[in-house]
Amino acid sequence: MDFQILWFVLISVLFIGYFVLEGFDFGVGILMPFISKDDTDRRVMINTIGPFWDANEVWLITAGGAMFAAFPHWYATLFSGFYIPLFLMLLALIFRAIGIEFRSKMPQKWWRKTADQFIFWGSLLPALLWGVAFTNIVQGLPIGQDMNFTGNLLAILNPYALLGGLVVVLIFLLHGALFISLRTTDGLKERAENIAKTLWWPIGIITLVFAVLGYWNTVLFEGLGLVPGTLPALTLLSFIASFVFMRIKLQKYAFGAIALTIVLGASVVFNGLFPNVMPSSLDEAYNLTIYNASSSELTLKIMSVVALFFVPIVLAYQGWSYYVFARRINRDAIPRA
Repeated sequence: MDFQILWFVLISVLFIGYFVLEGFDFGVGILMPFISKDDTDRRVMINTIGPFWDANEVWLITAGGAMFAAFPHWYATLFSGFYIPLFLMLLALIFRAIGIEFRSKMPQKWWRKTADQFIFWGSLLPALLWGVAFTNIVQGLPIGQDMNFTGNLLAILNPYALLGGLVVVLIFLLHGALFISLRTTDGLKERAENIAKTLWWPIGIITLVFAVLGYWNTVLFEGLGLVPGTLPALTLLSFIASFVFMRIKLQKYAFGAIALTIVLGASVVFNGLFPNVMPSSLDEAYNLTIYNASSSELTLKIMSVVALFFVPIVLAYQGWSYYVFARRINRDAIPRA
């Protein structure tokens, strides 16, 4: 068995799972100031993600840990090259956690407004920065022969990468709006459905522009699936399906279609990268691949055995939590301050 390929696939799955699950969390947090009309609405929105958000972040922690153990050179180059953006992302996630967990611990309006800002910015910045990071990776980064990143922050914040960040934010917004429509009732549900329909067209146009520019700016179109173009075509079809389901009031299927769009879109990224993990813009000979960036085969074998036992347990637990907390939340369930 080629354990390098196995762990590249597993890490890809972990990141994709993180983007799907944390994507609607981020979307709910970003939408909160715009879709809620009062404090009760905001509390309802927080409660929709309350049982899930911290478990969803475990996918990122696991992906980072797996990357560190399986591909230490990938981990080192990524975290050193993106040190400032990842540090800002960590701060944002910390303040977001504070906002969610401690918002209701104090009744003062100033504190709740501050917590709401923590949730908003703590959702917006990570979504934007993940888009910027992965867009930079698929563009190719200035990586030298010693596997070190030789660029700077300004090189990372290039126009195409910022466009990629915007695309991720918008997709997560749509994902979050559909999640709210499934988890709430009455006015909040209707507003979420309306904003999802309104967002679909501009998201589609901006994403299409991003994809077309990606033909010249990224490595993604060098590998498009077993049949050339399969993954991008399926991504487009699932995105169109989400709009059709919204129009005929099948919000559950629309949410599933957007989740599938994220899965397929992220799969395009990892499939286009393979067998590279971080292409070099200086020289293809300096590319970090699953082979020159990996740990020893013994390490990968031990990790595989551990994953075989523990991953199913974690998946079963998280699936059970979604089942238990599947009911809608209405305003009457929120205690008045």
